[in-house]
Amino acid sequence: MTDDELKQLVASLAIAQRETAKQFQETDRRFQETDQQLKELGRQADKRTKETDKQLKELGKQIGGLGKKFGSFTEGLALPSMSKILRQRFKMEVVSPSVRVSKNGMELEIDVLAYANSQINEAYVVEVKSHLREEAISQLQNTLSKFKSLFPEHKDKTVYGIIAAVDMTEALKQRVLNAGFYVARIHDDTFSLETPADFTATPF
Repeated sequence: MTDDELKQLVASLAIAQRETAKQFQETDRRFQETDQQLKELGRQADKRTKETDKQLKELGKQIGGLGKKFGSFTEGLALPSMSKILRQRFKMEVVSPSVRVSKNGMELEIDVLAYANSQINEAYVVEVKSHLREEAISQLQNTLSKFKSLFPEHKDKTVYGIIAAVDMTEALKQRVLNAGFYVARIHDDTFSLETPADFTATPF
């Protein structure tokens, strides 16, 4: 290789090296831009996630509030006719809606509580539901199992359960009866008992 050829080779290698360095710099710049874009996308995604979480929480509150309002509406709808049934059919002297008690670390909420202190000496716990589900039966059983501990003033009374529902399948109605509870269902905006003539309620 002649001196001229060697000089040309060195010159071409230097040019190639500069070009490679330039390409590396360009690639690094693009990586930095991409990294910046990814960070920005991450920030936007995080912001959207927080906004979505906030909206979901707000929606949950609204749905929960609607459920409470509908539950209160159902209880209010049931009270006049259930009061009539409790007073006329079962001879109850006191009918109280929305009874809440907290004692000894236990809490209990009863939709309607009725009792008589006379010779009848009975109490009725009414669970009101807009749409009856299976768990309402165990819920009432649990309520009745705690009742005398939380209401010692009624410990000598015989206590019975009633489930009143706007919407109830025949299958669930039968399960309620099998559990020993009275059944009340709405007809023309009025609740009425739907228990067979030979039905015997379970005392608690």
